[in-house]
Amino acid sequence: MHPPHPLSPAPVAPDRRRWLAASALAAGLPAWATRAAAQPAQSLLTRPIPASGEALPVVGLGSWITFNVGNDPVARDARAEVVRAFFAEGGRLIDSSPMYGSSQPVIGHALAKLGHPATLFSAEKVWVGDAARGAGQMAASRAHWGVPRFDLMQVHNLLAWEEHLPRLQAMKAAGQLRYVGISTSEGRRHAELERILRTQAIDFVQLTYNLLDREAERRLLPLAQERRIAVIVNRPFRQGDLLDQLRGHPLPGWSREIDCDSWAQVALKFVVSHPAVTCAIPATSQVAHLRQNMGAARGRLPDATLRARMARDVAAL
Repeated sequence: MHPPHPLSPAPVAPDRRRWLAASALAAGLPAWATRAAAQPAQSLLTRPIPASGEALPVVGLGSWITFNVGNDPVARDARAEVVRAFFAEGGRLIDSSPMYGSSQPVIGHALAKLGHPATLFSAEKVWVGDAARGAGQMAASRAHWGVPRFDLMQVHNLLAWEEHLPRLQAMKAAGQLRYVGISTSEGRRHAELERILRTQAIDFVQLTYNLLDREAERRLLPLAQERRIAVIVNRPFRQGDLLDQLRGHPLPGWSREIDCDSWAQVALKFVVSHPAVTCAIPATSQVAHLRQNMGAARGRLPDATLRARMARDVAAL
């Protein structure tokens, strides 16, 4: 067995637990959602940003593909409900990019409906081939979100990073940003990313890591930990392919040791239990899946021994 995380649960009144459970049943949600609704809520597990000590919940919200819904008012309102549920669960970090189609204005629509929650940690990217055009792109992104400044600005896919990073550092010094980072989802760029981590003064790195894509374990995650750089993990479900592969397989017995009711929670707990990882950003278009994902930020996490077993067992399926 594995010891509980030191964070203690915050109790919910019994009448509210009964109401939540009844609501889940009435909505036709799966059994795990009904059980979760009936149980006391717990504070989300957090990790400190090494550069500042600021705590972030270990599960955030991505927007790649899922929030690219154009001007469809029904779809935009549905995504706003996902964002509403995210904040209700205690989430903070939302990540997007100019590359993600209409995701930025859809996020802005959601934030406006919610009155721009003060707990938001806004993570954006600059994605243009030179720093001169980057200023205009970042201003457009702020307008889409409706925020005065971003908490984190990342150079997306390392594009023109040599030009962008000095500008972002100057913006941080001027109070126009809080943190500076770099991102990629391409394994072929890991050597270049390693060079950036070794030589540049950045606060965050975003990369791909999951139960099957584990190359980052070799050098990048230990290096980020050594250099005190926060790590955001994208594609924790391999864009859904990992969950498709696991669907139909029963949950292993060890899933109960880490308080998991679903493969999605297993996959996320594997990611966020790595000591170098600050936050994972699964993307979803459904409130039920959002709540399931946020469940991975509660309860017990696997230790190193169980993590190794999880990887072996999943690779064998």
